[in-house]
Amino acid sequence: MTLAAVKATASARTTSTPRSVVRTVFGMPTNDGAGVKLTRVIGTPHLRGVDPFLMLDEFRSDEPQDYLAGFPSHPHRGFETFTYMLAGRFRHRDNKGNEGLLEAGGGQWMTAGRGIVHSEMPEQKEGLVWGFQLWLNLPAKDKMRAPGYRDLQAADIPTATLDGGVHVRVVAGRVGEVTGPISIGDDRATEPLFFEVVIPENGYVTLPLPTSHAVFVYPFEGETSIGEGASAKALARGELAILGDGDTVRIASRNGPARAIVVGGKPLREPVVQYGPFVMNTEAEVRKALRDFQLGQF
Repeated sequence: MTLAAVKATASARTTSTPRSVVRTVFGMPTNDGAGVKLTRVIGTPHLRGVDPFLMLDEFRSDEPQDYLAGFPSHPHRGFETFTYMLAGRFRHRDNKGNEGLLEAGGGQWMTAGRGIVHSEMPEQKEGLVWGFQLWLNLPAKDKMRAPGYRDLQAADIPTATLDGGVHVRVVAGRVGEVTGPISIGDDRATEPLFFEVVIPENGYVTLPLPTSHAVFVYPFEGETSIGEGASAKALARGELAILGDGDTVRIASRNGPARAIVVGGKPLREPVVQYGPFVMNTEAEVRKALRDFQLGQF
């Protein structure tokens, strides 16, 4: 699929409205699990959520003391998680019998549903660990669905090669004729999109986006800009941009090559009551989740 073809897809619509940046935010350093150091970008006092997304963490360190303690067994209910690895190795195990090795270029999509207990522990004692964990809300009708797990190796994630040396790894959603393993037709109310975009120096890409989706862009290597001309918004590495309405986004590299994730989903517009790893619609449902876990009913 060429860049020209991607642009043609957008221009063939009745209208084509480029999305602009409506808000930017930097993450906050924190730790999670048994003391893993990370940067929380969504899920902070500065940015509680971007419906349907509840949390985005970037973990990145080549200091073993920052990650060796890992994420021992802990519960979840009421949402989904996606972990995407850029470097390093983590082992997933859960109480439903699922096990998978998360390696560079791969990851896992886990649906907590009515309850799951899992661990993510490093399988290295030195070297770089780098990746993301994203939390996506589930609608009320799906919060008590059966848990699910999808292990993704690097070879499972296809790449759309576009004009100008741009490459887009498609985890969820579609770019032209390239469909990710977590696709729009997978019975997910949020219809998630997750792209890793690799842009060479002085390059750019224009991607069509569903008008129904909330979308953010997070450059994790190099600098980017969103938009075109005088209205373009420059983004530093680690600066998350929430996009406004529209059906395309233009992302360009600045001062060298760049890499970014582009993430989108249909807002649920439902009440969110969260208590740690439990995300429900009411306080009573959260209390029940806590009781169920304490009684071993996950």
